[in-house]
Amino acid sequence: MSPLSHEFPTGKVLPVDEVPDDWAARVAGLFVYPVKSCAGVQVAQSVLTETGLEFDRAWMVVDGQGNFLTQRELPRMALVQPQLKTCDMVLRAPGMLALHVALDQVESATRVRLWGQDVSAYDMGPLAAQWFTDFLGVPARLVRFDPEHRHVSSLDWTDGVEALNQFNDGYPLLVISQASLDQFNDKRTAQGQAAIGMARFRPNIVLDNPADGLELEPHDEDRLDRLQIAIGEGAVQLKPVKPCPRCPIPNIDPATGISSPEVGDLLQSYRQDARLKGAVTFGMNAIVLHGVGQLLKVGQPVTASFRFE
Repeated sequence: MSPLSHEFPTGKVLPVDEVPDDWAARVAGLFVYPVKSCAGVQVAQSVLTETGLEFDRAWMVVDGQGNFLTQRELPRMALVQPQLKTCDMVLRAPGMLALHVALDQVESATRVRLWGQDVSAYDMGPLAAQWFTDFLGVPARLVRFDPEHRHVSSLDWTDGVEALNQFNDGYPLLVISQASLDQFNDKRTAQGQAAIGMARFRPNIVLDNPADGLELEPHDEDRLDRLQIAIGEGAVQLKPVKPCPRCPIPNIDPATGISSPEVGDLLQSYRQDARLKGAVTFGMNAIVLHGVGQLLKVGQPVTASFRFE
């Protein structure tokens, strides 16, 4: 069965306006997380879709009742390493033979639960189910998002734009600047702790200093309006809409699957966000305004204006 050729529904797209260039950066990293809550894949380029980067959160692991599973309860999921190839996705994990998952094939239709919502999906079959069950030690199945299902971000944060998602928690993209991580690591080293990598925070797009030598300030991403990424004669426009509240997942070392509280404790000391009633935030959730189908690449220049509220 292969229903995955359907195009995603078209949501409301705002008119393309000229974005002031009073802030500049470059795309320093692109990350795709094909299987929700498993390891990410760093890529040099990725097609932008209405739901974010291509294949991001296209698959999800669920329990025997169809409820989604994450690293929050099963830190071992961090050790599942996807690799995207031309025709399939290869999943590897310690002690397991590689699992090959076709990119264009699914099995039976099903319904799953994601943060209390019923979501249409496709089961990926008994072999994938047994692989995840054996590795995680609990009954588990792998499912693929149904592209005809409309999983829409909260309109309260998107100014009425119907931003679509696959199995994302709520928004198509997560944007973090390298300056924000550098500041965090400066605080860690001052406490005698080792620096950590960006993988802990699971961004899709990492922004860094532009080519002209200007330096970004930590958490500039919190204060930006529209981001415009120049692509040849065209452009991609993204809009940061909501600070990303951090759950315990950044506490989990992606190399070992072991959780410790130091990361969350440090964030708690300086990243309580009044916009979310004191929740700890790091990075900005963003939606796609313009440029679906464009190819994002590491190194592309980014401009934006600051948002004043």
